[in-house]
Amino acid sequence: MGNHVLSICYWGFVLGSSMVLFPLAALIRFFTQLFDRRLALLHRFTCFWAALYTWVYPRWRVSFEGREKLARNRPVVFVANHQSLVDIFVLFRLFVHFKWVSKAENFRIPFIGWNMSLNKYIRLDRGSRSGNLGMIRSAASAIRGGNSVMIFPEGTRSTDGTLQKFRPGAFELALMTSAPVQPIVIDGSAGALPKRSYVLRGT
Repeated sequence: MGNHVLSICYWGFVLGSSMVLFPLAALIRFFTQLFDRRLALLHRFTCFWAALYTWVYPRWRVSFEGREKLARNRPVVFVANHQSLVDIFVLFRLFVHFKWVSKAENFRIPFIGWNMSLNKYIRLDRGSRSGNLGMIRSAASAIRGGNSVMIFPEGTRSTDGTLQKFRPGAFELALMTSAPVQPIVIDGSAGALPKRSYVLRGT
């Protein structure tokens, strides 16, 4: 089966599964929010939802090194390089608790973005200092609530895999909250799904 046809089938599966899984996420939020203030169970379900999209594509092979070093017992600021949309699926597959920082536009994506709102992930209104300060305040509140935070400090995906200049938000957050910064390196995802392309490739 050609890459284009396989990619269309894949994105159709993403859409169809999201329509099924979002109501389950809403039920988890409804029944657990009173005793699970961090929404850890909902985030765990979201990890499964996202990881599913790395499991079903037969040409992707995902492996981890140093997974045991991830902070799990205290809030940290996770920072990861960003090469591809696939990075999001892979980071969820770590199955560690965090609140995403994501551009505000992503929260409007049907089902997936709505689930981000259910999880109380953190919106970033890009393009203004006030938007960045609002993100830092929300992320600091999340850390004080016992949550780690996940940020792409480059701000957007690299077009060629080269590490871009970091924006200061993640590090301002770490200084404000005294939370350690824990770096994560992603390698190879740019080849799996290049920026501005819907066509999936092998890794």
